[in-house]
Amino acid sequence: MTSLGRLAVKIFADGADLPTILKLHAKPYIKGLTTNPSLMRKAGVADYRAFALEVLRHVTDKPVSFEVLADDFATMERQALDIAGWAENVYVKIPVMNTHRESASDLIEHLSARQVKLNITAITTLEQIRQVMSALNPDVPSFISVFAGRVADTGRDPLPLIAQAVQLLRSSPRVELIWASARELLNIFQADSVGCSVITVTPDILGKLPLIDYDLTEYSLDTVRMFYDDARSAGFSL
Repeated sequence: MTSLGRLAVKIFADGADLPTILKLHAKPYIKGLTTNPSLMRKAGVADYRAFALEVLRHVTDKPVSFEVLADDFATMERQALDIAGWAENVYVKIPVMNTHRESASDLIEHLSARQVKLNITAITTLEQIRQVMSALNPDVPSFISVFAGRVADTGRDPLPLIAQAVQLLRSSPRVELIWASARELLNIFQADSVGCSVITVTPDILGKLPLIDYDLTEYSLDTVRMFYDDARSAGFSL
């Protein structure tokens, strides 16, 4: 873990399994927590509010992001104000647009003017970043979540986009950039290398942290042993 201590980027755990959230929250290298409706559905969460309040009962000292559920902006606003009232360390996740491709900029501007701490999510382009920045109150703490992993899923390198976003956000020190949807442990170091403030990481990737700086020859041997043991366990023969 010594390598983690040298990193400037903050690691936020991304998930919706309560025992795992509480376990990761206790780790000093986890600086915040995020979740979303898809992760909560996958984890079997049945009651959104009850789940969120239980998380916040335990997590009081680190930022936690919860997302609105509506698709129309009037209902999003009502839900955002409700969520913001759950705890002081809550950031409200607002999607950059709704399912009709309508920009959420007006809603973002309205909520930010009311001092609501926001996490603008599902961003994939530089133009979206510019629109969101123009809508946010620079004096209110907020996050801009660029889904670098989803950008990479399209065959595009997300590093140039993140690097450009870092430069754009230099004029707004209270607005922090998140590298969202990390796909591998390397992304943590990539985010750090371009000056990204935060990266959200799922528990499966966080489970690989002990591999940081692991001897590659030993890792090769581990792989050979795995193949050999699995072949024996399967009873394969030639």
